[in-house]
Amino acid sequence: MANIKNKTTKLLHSLVELAILKNLEADGRLSFAVLGERLGISKTPCWNKVQDLQNSGVIEAYSARINPGKLGLTIRALVHVVVNFSHYKEFEQAIVAHPNARSCHAVTGEYDYVLEILARDIQEFDQLLRENLSQLPGVERFNTSISTRMVKQDGPYTQML
Repeated sequence: MANIKNKTTKLLHSLVELAILKNLEADGRLSFAVLGERLGISKTPCWNKVQDLQNSGVIEAYSARINPGKLGLTIRALVHVVVNFSHYKEFEQAIVAHPNARSCHAVTGEYDYVLEILARDIQEFDQLLRENLSQLPGVERFNTSISTRMVKQDGPYTQML
């Protein structure tokens, strides 16, 4: 009987934690009072559960979603890169420090990395490719696709559970 109670308690805790994550994913600025009210728990237990999620690394950070177009960054490109394997560490260090690289994914397949690069306009992007990205350590070749529009961005992780 104790085993069933433990499983039920764990399930209820995980359902509350999932509800917290869903709410914070939709609006990371929710107060603990509002969040607790939505979940049917008081502010203090809500705060404790959020702290547990932060301390365990499930919640990594809170941030604002910024519209790059409003900052003048109108070109978004996906750059598929082949890197000489003996230089992958130097390439990764360089791309982490690169101000125009929004993200970098190590991938399987024909290419080694996929970069998301932002630029003000096509001329700036062309200059980045020719004078900067092509000169990063180990770059052998790359293929570029310009994004014409964002169809989906930042899909909620909690929908995937």
